[in-house]
Amino acid sequence: MATQFQKQMSVLVMSTAAFTVCFMVWMMFAVIGIPIKQTLGLNETQFGLLAAMPVLTGSLVRLPLGMMTDKFGGRPVFFAIMIMTVIPIYLIGHATEYWQFLVAGLFVGIAGGSFSVGIAYCARWFDKKNQGFAMGVFGAGNAGAAVTKLVAPSIVVAYGWTMVPTVYAVMMLVTALAFWVFSYSDPSHKVPSSVSVGDQLKALKDPNVWKICQYYSIVFGGYVALSLWMTKYYVQEYGFDLKNAAFLAACFSLPGGVLRALGGWMSDKWGAHKVTWWVLWVSWICLFILSYPQTEFTVKTVSGPVTYNIALNAWVFTALMFVVGIAWAVGKASVFKYISDDYPKNIGVISGIVGLAGGLGGFLLPIMFGALVDLTGIRSSCFMLMYGVVWVSLIWMYWTEVRGTDVISHHKAKPVDVLE
Repeated sequence: MATQFQKQMSVLVMSTAAFTVCFMVWMMFAVIGIPIKQTLGLNETQFGLLAAMPVLTGSLVRLPLGMMTDKFGGRPVFFAIMIMTVIPIYLIGHATEYWQFLVAGLFVGIAGGSFSVGIAYCARWFDKKNQGFAMGVFGAGNAGAAVTKLVAPSIVVAYGWTMVPTVYAVMMLVTALAFWVFSYSDPSHKVPSSVSVGDQLKALKDPNVWKICQYYSIVFGGYVALSLWMTKYYVQEYGFDLKNAAFLAACFSLPGGVLRALGGWMSDKWGAHKVTWWVLWVSWICLFILSYPQTEFTVKTVSGPVTYNIALNAWVFTALMFVVGIAWAVGKASVFKYISDDYPKNIGVISGIVGLAGGLGGFLLPIMFGALVDLTGIRSSCFMLMYGVVWVSLIWMYWTEVRGTDVISHHKAKPVDVLE
């Protein structure tokens, strides 16, 4: 008979491993989308839509999956998600038309909904003082985006891109079976059966929830969008081949995933608000620098015209992206610390709402990135857009929290908890 501690660790380890595989699948088009783009002759907007299609489904299902987790428990819901995606993953390797890739991507995207299931499943196995760390460890499964960039290009080079979906389908099936064998259920973690769907959805009326959604649309939505976009960015902006471009893109994706546990620890120690505030400032500074396009201008001097070039080389660019990845890893954990602090009895629902907002950001942003490139011809326009979004969030946080109005209500007024 396993002890409570053994059950906690087993649930956390298996959930993190399963989420890592789900995220690998979710980000698959970041790599295989490039040869597909070349084969089908897609423009930038079409590529953005293709890469973001799984993110759309993964976003839309997060709220209902979070509600189901509260009702039925995380273990059966998580297992069902993984089993449902095995066949759609495999079929991607046999698609030949653009619409077929889009449809398959919609079904594969269900894997992305695993976040709102796993975050609530893991959090309930730990006491409040350790929930931030536990959720951070689970959230480190975001590193699946980096794993895909490290693994998938090698498969593409050796066997062709069609082998990637086959390998990932087998991996998902094996992981699902292992998860079921080594994880546990606790009936006390479910909400009472008397709680209706309407009761759960009352959280949508809470303005504090929408503010958390805005923060998460940056630290997670932006992370997903840039994870999908960076491999192609390196190929087109700096001329790297697919394998080297994916490796450098992983310098953003990897810290953006594995350091989420650090963000959980920091949030437990210093609080969600303070950590999120500094995450947004670091992001704002880095994105300002990243936004500046490669520029050539001529100045008339007394000695004649002098031409200057201003541009970020690949190494400075990668260093800045690495810093942004760290900041967003910490921010993803700090935002969810808000949830565990304020909504302990309905984490699944709130996680679903916030995850939905973050996922929709991850869906819409790549499409907007592509549209901006098609309209302006400036590849760094994606960072200009993210800079503007972060700027809006900093202003919102300043007026609602830093000035004290929301801080007072946060400490003195009890947030909406639909289960009380």
